[in-house]
This record gives sequence, structure tokens and C-alpha cells, in this order.
Amino acid sequence: MAAQFGRRLRKGAATTAVAAVAVAALSASQAPGVNDHGRQAAADATPSPEASASDRSATGNSPYYTDLPPLKSPNPSPSTGPAPGGTGTTEAGIPATVLDAYKKAETTLREAKPGCNLPWQLLAAIGRVESGQARGGRVDADGTTIKKILGPQLDGNGFALIKDTDDGAYDGNSSYDQAVGPMQFIPSTWAWAGRDGNDDGKKDPNNVYDAALAAGHYLCRNNRDLSQQGDLDRAILSYNNSRDYLNLVMRWLEYYRKGTHEVPDGTGTLPDNRSDDGAGASPTPTTPGTTTPAGSTPRPGPKPDKPGKPAGGGTTTPKPPTTPPTTPPGSPSTPPTTPPTTTDTVDHLEDAGTAKLTAMAGDAFGRRISTRAETEAGKAVAKVRVRFTIVGDTDTTFTGGEDVATVATNSSGVAVAPALQAGEKTGTVTVRATVVGRAVPGLDYKATVTERAADALARTGDAALTCAPGGTFANQIEVKATYKGAVADGVVATATLIKAADDPAVTDKGPYFKDADGETVRTLTGLTTDAKGLLKLPELYADDTTGTFLLRVTTAGGATLTVELTVAAAETSSPSPSASPSA
Repeated sequence: MAAQFGRRLRKGAATTAVAAVAVAALSASQAPGVNDHGRQAAADATPSPEASASDRSATGNSPYYTDLPPLKSPNPSPSTGPAPGGTGTTEAGIPATVLDAYKKAETTLREAKPGCNLPWQLLAAIGRVESGQARGGRVDADGTTIKKILGPQLDGNGFALIKDTDDGAYDGNSSYDQAVGPMQFIPSTWAWAGRDGNDDGKKDPNNVYDAALAAGHYLCRNNRDLSQQGDLDRAILSYNNSRDYLNLVMRWLEYYRKGTHEVPDGTGTLPDNRSDDGAGASPTPTTPGTTTPAGSTPRPGPKPDKPGKPAGGGTTTPKPPTTPPTTPPGSPSTPPTTPPTTTDTVDHLEDAGTAKLTAMAGDAFGRRISTRAETEAGKAVAKVRVRFTIVGDTDTTFTGGEDVATVATNSSGVAVAPALQAGEKTGTVTVRATVVGRAVPGLDYKATVTERAADALARTGDAALTCAPGGTFANQIEVKATYKGAVADGVVATATLIKAADDPAVTDKGPYFKDADGETVRTLTGLTTDAKGLLKLPELYADDTTGTFLLRVTTAGGATLTVELTVAAAETSSPSPSASPSA
């Protein structure tokens, strides 16, 4: 479906102007510099002149939150999550599931569009400005918002005019379009830009995993490289066509780059101000039973007449309410509560039968980690996202090269991590399982990476290895290493000239190798087989001692090969008898 876009008619010019002044003040208060990614700091990141405003946007140029990040740099250390509506340094906290969705989208785009260089902090900045990080992280275990987040209907009354394009399928409005979900896509854009970010077979703009991945692809269009300021500006302007919006997103981007941490779902800070002067009102979670179009911002109706003065004049006595109030005057009202999600019921994680995890360097682990989420009573909890993180100094990764993977538990409450791929560093590797959006103790798994090994060695040729005293062996020795019949590459080997088959001590006479200085050596260490499992030994030399000698090659894993060497003087032929003189 072709996207329909229009330039927003701003009815909140005063608020936007104030936001612009605040941005300028913030720019002046922060010293310019270069961040640890080598990019310009926000104070220097002036939008490039080539990034001209476009008439198209992902959001239909809907209103957005104008709250600025704090002047103080964020505290990167985890802290207790604030209650909804908190402010200050807690702004750096991003709800766990929302943060996981941003990072997962970055990982996916790194493989799908490596030239884009999309940072997850850009998605976080846009998510903050568009929906306050899904209204403070009010999402379920699958990442779907507990209530739909909708912008006002785009009916041309203070906003762009975009008539309905989806028969109300996404926004519940069959008259006009409304921006939908945590990343605020209008339906006509979602129709082609939507993605399935949580692998559930659906493309749902109300799901933060789907919306974050769609936003990433949207920003990476047209072969943009977001590490370049010009392309970054163009990408942000394509999302919402406003210079104030661009400046604001850049502020949050640089703020999040300086450090952030996750907070429990539902405890993120809520913004207060938006670009159309509707403080804290949009995007708005829908409430069942409302009479306005789903999620749209109610417009004020005619002001009621004062009591005692009806519209036609005269006086009247107001009628008492037909139903007495259920709450006595002055009694505190009970605040609405959010129903618990499945994640909220998780009390702990248990191992789900993971076997011993061992692999040689460079190989894939044959076993995978399995974790079960359980309630306090030991009942399995399905549809909970479990994050597996490889910790410590190691080059072991999950298949695909990542050190973090997030998996949802199945109907039995079990999450199975991707296969581990051993790196070259040997030793113990720790994989930690935690529940996304729930502060319960993590569960650690130990995996062991052993050095590469071979269980068999064989010569690749059968030519006799002989040499005259003081000479050089004509044939170099080449061996092939295998492990369980397969090529054993990268295996470390040692070659030693020994005294006898039953005496592995190094001999002090007979054949020898030469080191880099030309000195005699009879033991070589640190030899390594190549990608084909082959190892070619250096040239061998002989001293003046004749006889039969032994060369032994050994590897990790117990493979051993003993080769016989012969040093003998060349045979001299006896002269033939002289012919008798003829008579």
C-alpha cells in the first residue's frame, strides 16, 4: 500500500519554540568534543546542509515528546529502577525488554546491513522521543505493549491529513490514520516497513521487537551509513520531518552513548511535554470503553454553562445525581493497577538438564544450555524471555559471533540457548542466564575449551630417510594429523630426536635440526598443523655418527608417530678385474 504523508500543521508553536530554545541552551552548556566512537558530540553535530527536510516520514509527522535529557551525564552503573514518572539521573535507565529489543535490532542489522552502522542508542533515542520507551516499558514478556500506544488521529485539524489506509486494522480508526506502537509508525508506512523482530511469525507495530527492527531497517534505507553525520541527519529527518525533532533525537542519542543501564519493565521514566502542547498526553495508551476513536486525543467540547443559568436564560436548580457516588467525599481513590505479566511470576531459574559442556578450541560445542523459568512453587513459566550472556575474558561466542542471545521459554518453561562456538582461548567459560525484565538471581553455566588435539599421525610419503655422515637428508618429513578420522587443523606438535624406542630422552648425537642462528637443536616445539592437518618438518642434517636413529612426533590428544632415520657412508664399488692380454 502506498504510504500517504503530509506536512504537519503545528498548533503548538509556542511549545516547539520553547523546546528549540532549550535545545540551544543545552548546546551552549555542554562543551564540544569527540566521543569514544570517534563521532562528533551533539554540540558539534550541526545538521548537514544536504539533509534537507523531506515531506515524508515514518510517523506522518505526528507529535512527539520534547523532554530534554538531563545536563548531567548518565550514571552507567545499574541502580534501582524509579517509579513511573521519575526524573533526574534515572533518565538513563531503559526498561529491560525495550533495551533488549534495541540491542537485538542492532545485532540483526549488523548482519543484514553491515554498511549502515546502526547504533542501538539511536533506536533508544527515537523510542524515548516517540513513546517514552513504550510508556516506561509497559510491555509483556513477548515485548507487546500492554495497551496500544496511539497518536492523535491525523485528520488535518492541527496535524497532517492522512485518511484511513488500513481499515482500522492497526489503529482501530476507520476514518483517519494514527501513529501506532512504541516507535509510532503510521499504518501506511508499517504496511511495507513492518518486520518480525521476535520470530513469532507476526509483524506487530505494538511489539517493541518488531517495531525496533522495522525502525532500524527504515533508518538504514537508501544505503545510508549512519556513522556519517549527513546520512544520520537524513535518516532522522525521514522519521519525523522537523529540525527540532532532529536536534532533540541527537541530544538523546549522545546522552545514551555516554552510558545507560536497564531497569525493570514498567518502571521507566515518563515524559511530560510534547510538541503539540499536549503535556504528557500523546502518544496515549488506549483504554477499553472510551468513546473517542481508539487512542486518539480527545478534543475539548463546548464549555458548559454555569450552574443555574441554562442556555435559554432564566434559572434552574441542578438535579442531584441519580446514582450516589461509590466513594465517600474526601476518600483517596484507588490508583489503577497493571495486571501482572507472566514475567512477574518468575521466582527463579533452574537448569533443565544441561550436560557437560566441553569442546576443543575452534570447534562447536555438541551440547546446548537449557534453562527453565519457574514460579516460587516450582511451576514452569512459558513465554518468558531469558537472556544468555557469555562473561569473562574469552573468545568463545554463540553461533553467529555474538556473546549475548535472548530466547523465549517454551510451553514447558524451557529456553534453549544457541550453540556455543569455542574460540582459541582455552580454559573455563561462564555463560549466565537471566530473566529479561525481572530481577531474579542469574544462573551460571560452566563450559570448558580444551586445546586442539589429534588422535592419529601418519607420514604422507614412504620414501626412505637416509643420509651420508655430515650431509643433509634429501627428503623432508611431512605428517598428517586427524581426530576421529577428521582433519585436525591447528594442532600443536613437538618433534624430538630420541635415544631409543623405550627411551624418549633427547639424543646427543646423530641427525639434528638447525635453529634460526644455525645452531644444532634436536627438539622442536610449537609446531602447528595447517588447515589440512599437515605438518612439514624443517630439513634434517647428520653429523659424523653413523647408525639408525629415531624421530618422534607427538601432539595434544596422545597422537604419536616414530620415524626411522639412517645415517650411513656411501657404498664404494670394488674395481673390476683387468682383462687378460690376448695371446
